[in-house]
Amino acid sequence: MTAPGQRSLRKRLFWHLLAIQSAVLALVIAVLFGSGLLFDFRSPDATIDILRQAVERDENGRLELRETTELASLRRAIPDLWFVIRDRQGHKLTEGAIPAEYANIGSGLDDIGQARLGWNLGDPDRPTARLRWVETSIGRLQFTTGSAALWPARFVLLGLSLVALQYLLPILAVMAVGALIATPWVLRSAFAGLDRAATEADAIDVSQRGRRLVTADIPSEVIPFVSAVNGALARLDEGYERQERFLADAAHELRTPIAILSTRLAALPPGAAKAQLAQDAARLKIITEQMLDLQRLRAGPKPFPDVDLADLSRRVVLDMGPLAFEAGYEIDFGVADGPAIVKGDAQAIGRAVTNLVQNAIDHGGRTGTIALLVGPDWIEVADEGPGIPPDLRERIFEPFFKRKKEGRGAGLGLSLVGDVMRLHGGGVSVRDRGAGAAFRLSFPRRA
Repeated sequence: MTAPGQRSLRKRLFWHLLAIQSAVLALVIAVLFGSGLLFDFRSPDATIDILRQAVERDENGRLELRETTELASLRRAIPDLWFVIRDRQGHKLTEGAIPAEYANIGSGLDDIGQARLGWNLGDPDRPTARLRWVETSIGRLQFTTGSAALWPARFVLLGLSLVALQYLLPILAVMAVGALIATPWVLRSAFAGLDRAATEADAIDVSQRGRRLVTADIPSEVIPFVSAVNGALARLDEGYERQERFLADAAHELRTPIAILSTRLAALPPGAAKAQLAQDAARLKIITEQMLDLQRLRAGPKPFPDVDLADLSRRVVLDMGPLAFEAGYEIDFGVADGPAIVKGDAQAIGRAVTNLVQNAIDHGGRTGTIALLVGPDWIEVADEGPGIPPDLRERIFEPFFKRKKEGRGAGLGLSLVGDVMRLHGGGVSVRDRGAGAAFRLSFPRRA
């Protein structure tokens, strides 16, 4: 479907092709018309038309010609002008050297309305003539002449219109139907390779780096564009790999100072400041380990082994429980009946759940219950805090997005959780509930 403001290539090709065909056809018709093959600019009928305007009778009823401007021009243009004009009463008016074949032929053709005489391709030397009975101002008269006069301009235009109706428009209609049928077929066959390249490009994402568009069966005119796209993909892959190496190196470098920081925090006397610093250190540790998880998952073997979501979540509750209690929360842990086994990386999933629990501790309002619930193929972490507005439920998973600019953290936690779940073929979402926020990790169902 063509988007607004965009022009369809099929339509452009059709109209351009039709315009070129129309121009060529019009030129051919014009050449044939101008050469006299489609329209005779000189005709005895034009001579008869001039004579009928000039013929009249004298006081005795005899036929005579009034010297009109058209008649004078005709005599100058045709020095050997000849004609025979007669009526049924026997009156006759002649001029010029009348061929012997037609001198007395008129009386024998009184019952013939019109005729062409002498048109014989086998005898080109035979003189030709046109015979017509015509209504004039003095009655019906018979005209016979072989002198051909030029048609007036209005008749030429009329002839051109008739030629257009008879030849140009029917041929153009057939050409338009042919172009309408042929254009889509030509485009489909010519751009079949480009369609395949578009399908390949649509399938490329951040988890399938290194793929390039195949240039086989692609028109040579489009290959520079496809090559440019492949070059852009190569540069993106290189930049993404540099970024991943930087993040992995940074995460490795941060592990030691975070471990030292945690050891020194443990030696501090209990208090609100120690609890706050312990939460900050825990957040730093989780984000650092998740960054390393992503690097390991992207480079690690597939498929994943089995993971028991219930056992994994229980360990998270044991690890994060002290922090939650110290921050003023209660912990509610529940497991649905039946097995909760999925394919995955236990460490990465555990840290993703830990990240959600840490997020609930930070944003749950420092009161109420943090619930960690486990289903057959999902884990849900819910709090009783202010919740997340509907218009932000998609944006909170964007890297570095923070609801409050002055808030704690860098806005990476939920983004890392989303990356981990995508590498497992699942996803993370925010669920509606009466109060607070509920984050659910969903895994693919096992066969």
